[in-house]
Amino acid sequence: MLVRRGDSDAGAIFIKVNRLDGTAVLFAPAPAGLDGHEHGRRWMACFDGAPVAEADADAYVAHQRAFDADLWVIEVEDREGRHYLDDWL
Repeated sequence: MLVRRGDSDAGAIFIKVNRLDGTAVLFAPAPAGLDGHEHGRRWMACFDGAPVAEADADAYVAHQRAFDADLWVIEVEDREGRHYLDDWL
C-alpha cells in the first residue's frame, strides 16, 4: 500500500515490510552508483536487515523526511517478512 506519496520526479522511495506483529523491516534507496549499476533501482536494508519495532522504523522514515520532504513510503504487509527484493539488494 502507498503510505506516503512524494514528488513524482525527485522523492526517494522507502519500503517498509510490516510483519503484523509490531515489527517491521525497512529498506532505503541505495546510494547512487552502488555496485556500479547506473540504471535500475537498488535497495539497502536499514537496521542491518533485522526486524525492529514498527515505531522505530517509522521514526527512521520521519527523520529522513527532514532531509527529503518529497520521499515516498510503500508498505508491504507480510507476517513472514517476505519482501522479494533480494535481486535488488
